Amino acid sequence: MTARQVTIEDVARAAGVSRQTVSNALNAPHRLRTTTLARVTAAIDELGYQPDQSARSLRTGTRKVIGYPAPADNPADPNPLMGGFLQALVSAADAVGHRILLFRCDPQQGAAAVAKSFQGLIAARQVDGFVLSDVVHDDPRVDVLAEAGFPFAAFGRTAPGRPQNWVDIDSAAATAALVGLLLEQGHRRICYVNSAASLPWLADRRAGLQQAAAAAPEGAFEVGVPDDDPAALSRALRRFLTGPDRPTALVCANDWLALAAYHAVRAAGLTVGADVAVAGFNDMPHCTLIQPALTSVRLPLSGIAHALVTRLVTAVEDPAAAPTGGLLLPAEPVVRASTPAR
Repeated sequence: MTARQVTIEDVARAAGVSRQTVSNALNAPHRLRTTTLARVTAAIDELGYQPDQSARSLRTGTRKVIGYPAPADNPADPNPLMGGFLQALVSAADAVGHRILLFRCDPQQGAAAVAKSFQGLIAARQVDGFVLSDVVHDDPRVDVLAEAGFPFAAFGRTAPGRPQNWVDIDSAAATAALVGLLLEQGHRRICYVNSAASLPWLADRRAGLQQAAAAAPEGAFEVGVPDDDPAALSRALRRFLTGPDRPTALVCANDWLALAAYHAVRAAGLTVGADVAVAGFNDMPHCTLIQPALTSVRLPLSGIAHALVTRLVTAVEDPAAAPTGGLLLPAEPVVRASTPAR
């Protein structure tokens, strides 16, 4: 008998139970005794039974599908961080019997275009809820879903007055930990290499650095270049690195800025690690490929995805128990050769 041919009645006969008992094992296992549940589960595994998801959807009103608006990306130069998050999200959804439906929605196109993207899926009942990523405080996607009263969980903090079902990393604490590590290594003059982008997580990183750097005897200062022009940033850093009070450590808002910092250090006739420590944020794949390997803050992508899916499924299946606040997860520095002890 093949998996395609196996029915719920076949499982019931093999386990010596009723059809309803098999249904309870699949949909409400808490109703069964441990021994009965084990016997039914063994029969399901032995026969290779696959429940009819379409029939279940008709009974429960859910599709077991989570919509995810994929961030805009360049196929020729994809963002590995968000690619990693997508993999983690698919795995987290699969672990609880759900699937991810990808679709395109560009918040830059305005609220009307965003509303059209979401409302089509909602009206067609193709998804039970949404996971959002790269959420900003005035995110139109959040406004559309809040107005529709449709469940979602956000990777990134939503603004006050909007639904607060979000998961985020504690960027401020992670950056503060990075600065604390550099202070312990003997660094006393720390330069923050900032991004021109106005994003909430970058603001959190800057705040964490400022708070931690207050403990540095010589303080910290900041270098930033509009539009994140790598060449201009490299020139600006070179001026600092060749001055009389050059920094001993560069803390970069992300790993791409750290690459510009490497170029600037070498252009100034100095050596990364030996003369100037460099640290980044996000722990992108290139961190281990450049020399010396870059110290960076690693995001717990699997933990973030698991928390998002768990919170969303709870909101869908038991609205009364839906989370009403946010969840901050820690992110830890991964120390490599670019930040040796002095």
